[in-house]
Amino acid sequence: MGGLSRRAFLGRTAIAALALGLDVDLLRPRVAPLSDLSVRPNVTGATAPTTLDQTILHGPVLSRQYRTLRAGPGEPHIPRLDVLRAAADPTRVQRRRSILYLGHLSDLHVIDAQSPGRIEPMIEQDHAAWGSAFHPHDPLSPHTTAAMVRAFSDARYSAVTGAPLGAAVVTGDSADMHSHLELRWYIDLMDGKSIDPATSGSRYQGVQAWSEAEWAYRPGDPAGGSFGEYGFPRLPDLLAQAIAQPITSPGLPSPWYAVYGNHDTLLLGTFGLTPQLHALAVGARKSYQLQATATAILGGYASQGSALTQGLDMLGQALGLGRPGFADVTANPERRLFENREFMAEHFRTEPEPGPVGHGFTSRNLETGETWWRAELSPHVRALGLDTCNAVAGPDGAVPDDQFQWLRAELARAQSENTLVLVLSHHNSLTLENKAQRPGEDVVLHHAEEMIDLLLEYPVAIAWLNGHTHLNQILAHTSPTGGFWEITTASCIDFPQQQQVVEIVDNRDGSLSIFTTVLDHASPAVPGSSGSSIDLAARARELAANDWAESPSMRRGSPLDRNTELLLRAPFDLAAITDASLEAQRIVETARVLAHERRSRS
Repeated sequence: MGGLSRRAFLGRTAIAALALGLDVDLLRPRVAPLSDLSVRPNVTGATAPTTLDQTILHGPVLSRQYRTLRAGPGEPHIPRLDVLRAAADPTRVQRRRSILYLGHLSDLHVIDAQSPGRIEPMIEQDHAAWGSAFHPHDPLSPHTTAAMVRAFSDARYSAVTGAPLGAAVVTGDSADMHSHLELRWYIDLMDGKSIDPATSGSRYQGVQAWSEAEWAYRPGDPAGGSFGEYGFPRLPDLLAQAIAQPITSPGLPSPWYAVYGNHDTLLLGTFGLTPQLHALAVGARKSYQLQATATAILGGYASQGSALTQGLDMLGQALGLGRPGFADVTANPERRLFENREFMAEHFRTEPEPGPVGHGFTSRNLETGETWWRAELSPHVRALGLDTCNAVAGPDGAVPDDQFQWLRAELARAQSENTLVLVLSHHNSLTLENKAQRPGEDVVLHHAEEMIDLLLEYPVAIAWLNGHTHLNQILAHTSPTGGFWEITTASCIDFPQQQQVVEIVDNRDGSLSIFTTVLDHASPAVPGSSGSSIDLAARARELAANDWAESPSMRRGSPLDRNTELLLRAPFDLAAITDASLEAQRIVETARVLAHERRSRS
């Protein structure tokens, strides 16, 4: 498996440098030809910060039940043999070579907390059932996302092999409340653009600033209500700091790809969009009481049978007529609720680097309305992006038959081409049981068991990456001849606010390893009081760690769900993937990372 000739190496580095406007003398030393791709080049001069080095854990009690956070020891990769079902060769460490190093993000839940389209008072009814309607750190969600993007930028070289980040995938729930503004924030933060959180002007307008909303965490005066009783701290400057300045992001260092989540499909990932909800989102009145919120939402659904009633109700939403429990806010047309196809269309309004335009979605998707896609993450790894969301109702998912048959055909094609496959979806195998259908429809829906059986038929499907449950979890799915790994990452809204990097490695002994490494976002364990975006992200993590209704400790997963080496049999003779092809791939990926470093400095 010889590497590139010197002439080929010089030519490919020159082409890659020219394509990205780099000095070829900068690129060449970073991708010197490797006779053994397991040798890690000295590319960064520093170790990427990951949970291999440090974890963030609950610390001492600050007040009542409220606890601070602390830095804990790192966690090494734990080998898992559930799928391989044989002893791993201990000499694989000396032989391994990286096939692809990628980032996995999910459930970012970017939030415009001042939006009147939010339904936060629903937690008054049942905090555990409606916890996703309100979090004490909602205004800090964009800061958290920016800090997470920075963590991927920092970890742009693999801690295992030194390979550069070749791609990233986002498995849904990006815009929390179906807001066009939230959708743009998420895309811009991925792309490395700054965003302005002051969506209502220079003064924060929202339930956390209003004394009437005693049920909420009000950082200026948390006394009263569940959050005050729990011991949440008084932080009188927090809301002002949250909107004081634009939020900057370095952007992802590699091409990134996206799929739909239920929050990108339905309001709060559960409800269909009514004219009343559309009017509420762009209006100038925001609810702070349960009765007002329930009337606004349920009234909208009840009035769907009459166009006249709908029109009058929309006017009432816009003007706040006869609506006790509402307060004035500054209207913002950018808060409009986006339609299903608009989610795809907005991914075409993106920066050329890191790309790609569409982020997995293609012109065919826009023309046909199909919401699933195929993309080549590298010459040897293909992503199949699914839309598992049920657009009728409910948070959980299913796979319609037309998409299921497309997936079957794509897996068969990849098997015939000896191409490794990563399947991407929002829902995981524990939440793929939604059977909702519209009256009169007879759509064939496929659920978890059928999905697992299908993937087991095709050994090139080595992993299924997903999210939705906001926790770190890794499941082994096996057959008599092999199996695949299902890898679920946590979220950016609930503690531990972690995501992950994933690396596919050829052990050159007939087996593959998939390394999963958890990332904390790039902020300190103990938040400062500077009001900087990084300190606000750290504060968000501490607040999330105390949001008792969201089971914060459980969402970390077990050690077998975090930093792991997942072994499985190679689905074909990996000698077909030559060192020369991997060196050529690494030249392109390294050039992209260097271009990212240049953009970040500018």
